[in-house]
Amino acid sequence: MIYLDNGATTKVAPEVLEAMLPWFCEKYGNPSAVYTSGQAGKKAVNEARRKIAAVIGAGQEEIFFTSGGTESDNWALKAAAESRGHRGRHIVTTKIEHHAVLHTCRFLERQGFEVTYLDVDREGMVDKEALKAAIRTDTILISVMYANNEIGTIEPVREIGEIARERGILFHTDAVQAFGQIPINAEEMKIDLLSASAHKLNGPKGVGMLYVRPGVELGPFMHGGGQERGFRAGTENVPGIVGFGAAADRALSRMTEKAEKERALRDHLIRRIENEIPYCRLNGHREKRLPGNVNFSFRFVQGEALAIAMDMKGVCVSSGSACTVDDGEPSHVLLAAGLGKEEAHGALRMTVSAENTAEETDRAVDILKQAVCRLREMSSAYRNFTAGRGTVSQG
Repeated sequence: MIYLDNGATTKVAPEVLEAMLPWFCEKYGNPSAVYTSGQAGKKAVNEARRKIAAVIGAGQEEIFFTSGGTESDNWALKAAAESRGHRGRHIVTTKIEHHAVLHTCRFLERQGFEVTYLDVDREGMVDKEALKAAIRTDTILISVMYANNEIGTIEPVREIGEIARERGILFHTDAVQAFGQIPINAEEMKIDLLSASAHKLNGPKGVGMLYVRPGVELGPFMHGGGQERGFRAGTENVPGIVGFGAAADRALSRMTEKAEKERALRDHLIRRIENEIPYCRLNGHREKRLPGNVNFSFRFVQGEALAIAMDMKGVCVSSGSACTVDDGEPSHVLLAAGLGKEEAHGALRMTVSAENTAEETDRAVDILKQAVCRLREMSSAYRNFTAGRGTVSQG
C-alpha cells in the first residue's frame, strides 16, 4: 500500500504508541483522584500540555484538551459568541472553512447572530482588504483557518491577527492542518483562539486541544466536573493526551527536516502530473501551501472514481475532505475558489508524509496516469472534445 492521504489522518508513530501504552493498563488511575496513581496521571496530562504549548510558543495553562478539532472549533465559536454577545452579534469567517466552523456559524445564525462569509481568490487566499471592509462596529469574532484542509493554501494569519487585535475583535484560527507541520507562534501572530488535533501529526484519534490566550473570557463547553479548570468537564483521556504530547514533541523536534522532505516530494508530484497528464489544474496556492499537500482537478474525470481506481492498485488518496466524502456534493472549497462543478467533481487530493519515498510517489503518478486515461476513454464528453480538437495535447 502507498498511503498518500495524510491530510485525512496519519498513523501513530512508534514512540507515540510506546508513550501511551502504560496509561491503558498499568497507570490507569483517575487524574482527578488524590491517590498516587491518580496524581501520576495528572502529572502526565500537564507534561503533555507543556509539550503541546511549546509548538505554538504558548504557556501550558493556555491549553485545554478536547476530543478533537471539531469540538475545539465548536467550543471556540459558540463560547466566543456567548461571552461577547452583549457587545455585538456579527461574526466574520470565510467560505472555505472546515464544516466544523461553517456548520457552527449556521447554528449561530439560527440563534440570532449575523455571519459574513468572505470570498477567496482563485488560489484560495483571503483578501485582507475585503476582511477589513467586512468588519462592523458590532463584529465580535473573526474565524479564518490557518491552512486549508483540501487545497493546502496557507492564509495570511499574522496580518489577520493584527487587524483583529487593532479593533478589539477576537481572532480564532482552525490550525488542525498546520499545527506541528509549519511554524506557529500564537503570541506573535495575535491569535486569541486556536484549534488543533493529534491525529494529523502521528498522534492518536479522539484528542485535540483549544488554545485560549490569557485574558480572553470564554465560557465552558462541557458542564459537569471541574476538569480542565472547570472549562471542559469529563474524565481526561490520559492515554490520548499523553500520545498527543509525545506527537507534538516529536513534530516540533523534526519540523524543519520533515517539511523540507515533504516539499520535495510534493513538488516532484506536481511537476510530473503537470508534465505528463493533460487537462489538469493545480488547486491552491503554488508557493503558500502546506508542505505535503497536492490537489489537482482532472477534466472529464470524477475524482471519486479516480480515487477508487487508485485504491484498487494499492494507492490511498482522497477525492476531497475525508469529512465530506459521503455527501456527493462538489467541494465547497473549490467552488469558492472559482471552479465550476465539473472541475470541482474532478478533484483529487494527495497528501504526502516524510515517510513516503520518491519511488512511491513515482509509482503513484504512473498509476494515476493509467487511471485517468482509462476513465477518460469511458467519457463521451472527452471523446467528443478530443474528436473536435483532432489531437490531444498537454496542458
